[in-house]
Amino acid sequence: MTTMLVSQAIGQTLAGMGVAHVFGVVGSGNFQITNAMIAAGVPFTAARHEMGATVMADAYTRTTGRVAAVSLHQGGGLSNALTGIAEAAKCHSPIIVITGDTAVGDLNSNFNIDQDGAVAAMGATPARVHTPQTAVADTTRALTRAVIERETVVLSVPADIQDYLIEVDARPPVTPRPQRTAPAAEQLAELVRLLGEADRPVLVAGRGAWHAKAELVRLSAATGALLVTSAGGRGLFADQDWALDVMGGFSTEGAADLIAAADVIVGFGVSFNKWTARDGALLRTATVAQVDDRPAAIGRHRDVDLAVIGDTAIVAGRVADALAARTASPVGYRTPDVRERVREARYWRDQAFEPLRENGCIDPRELTNRLDDLLPIERVVIPDGGNVNCYPAGHLRVPDERGFCFPLGFQAVGMGLAAGIGAAIAQPDRVAVVGTGDGSFMMSLAELDTAVRCGLGLVVIVYNDSAYGAEINLFQPYTDDLDIVRFPDTDIARVARGIGADGATVRGLDDLGPVVEWIDGPRTRPLVIDAKVATFPSWLMAQRYVHADDAPQDDLVGEIL
Repeated sequence: MTTMLVSQAIGQTLAGMGVAHVFGVVGSGNFQITNAMIAAGVPFTAARHEMGATVMADAYTRTTGRVAAVSLHQGGGLSNALTGIAEAAKCHSPIIVITGDTAVGDLNSNFNIDQDGAVAAMGATPARVHTPQTAVADTTRALTRAVIERETVVLSVPADIQDYLIEVDARPPVTPRPQRTAPAAEQLAELVRLLGEADRPVLVAGRGAWHAKAELVRLSAATGALLVTSAGGRGLFADQDWALDVMGGFSTEGAADLIAAADVIVGFGVSFNKWTARDGALLRTATVAQVDDRPAAIGRHRDVDLAVIGDTAIVAGRVADALAARTASPVGYRTPDVRERVREARYWRDQAFEPLRENGCIDPRELTNRLDDLLPIERVVIPDGGNVNCYPAGHLRVPDERGFCFPLGFQAVGMGLAAGIGAAIAQPDRVAVVGTGDGSFMMSLAELDTAVRCGLGLVVIVYNDSAYGAEINLFQPYTDDLDIVRFPDTDIARVARGIGADGATVRGLDDLGPVVEWIDGPRTRPLVIDAKVATFPSWLMAQRYVHADDAPQDDLVGEIL
């Protein structure tokens, strides 16, 4: 046994259980715990704002699969982080947030709030250190729950408890590992039958199927299926010839046509929410099966014809084994005609369009396609919320599933820059590419200092239309009174240079010289591209999906964003 402070014991326990990185804003309530984690070997990144720290940790975990931690002061420090906590919770990110709390019984403290109630209201899991003697057990329980249940857990540690001396077992703590469950035999048999009889099968993978790629590729070959991912799983099948890029709002229209024409669609670790399903239009005529290891996920967003509860890799592998034993090789959806359609419809960057010419502005599609050519393909693409998210999310290709981070579970704008920092720290061998709007960028500007201070060679594309563009497009058909969502033109490149980043103003393709110089240089600080973009509805805002037997889905515009 070893004697140490509670704060030291907590930091040592988290490090020993595998926390890979800690992000935070340090105050008196979390000073000692943060230093204890650093002393135990956990790297630390100081953010400028608590929401930014939380989003960084979320992005770190999403792009590596390793658990990150957030360290916060009590009261206002926690409340500042709540938007990022909600984002992580909605996406089932297994991060742990360690926050101070007021001393037990100190009801008159300025910091005093119902922290557990605030955390629960945002959809995360509240936990706390109850006594000095239970500190290690409470911490162990909190991190284990985050990993095993894939939950965002917030561990409150009262300030007075942190200073107690306790006896700690010298043995290292056990690192938690997620359990993988096998499906019921009857569910598996029904899925084998369904795919065995399918003529035009499509397999859809979400983030819950990242570890199942090899099995899903085998299964697609055994059934003649096309492969596609949700936005959250984008990049998983980037190296597969029979794969479309993404299903849902970010699909090209050709890709959406192929998916909607499927007779069987099986989702692996995907939610089939209204964005992935285009409000149900892409699932309207298919028999739909859903595979997930969480019973609560099955049918949450829409009814399915077959539920299979089990680990996605185990299910896909066993179905592939069963179907591979058939004597005839299926054609399925893999005909020469469909091969050509898949090739043509896969990426938005390959879709024809007439660039919009607006004085002093560049078409965002034209710009993003050119940046896709210029930037290294070893990248991580991070779209921010708002009207412009379709351009980085649709027009920038990604190399694999770890090349895309999508912080839009809460649909809050202003998370892109912080997520890009987290992704850049997580994968320093890749270029993080953030696509954001001018409103979102200015909202999160403080974290550009974090990127500069950390020497991160990330690219921030600011699609600058001097407005909250989504609101312009949503309300312009009904009113001319839009001044409350418009802003004067801001020299964002100059602002970025003032903080220590490189900045380039782009009004046309001829202005990309500084971008090429940055790419060819050492990339030791961020590049902010102030792209003065032509104003028009994004394809995501403007799209309608029309099924052959149905009227246009006119309500989809309001639903997309």
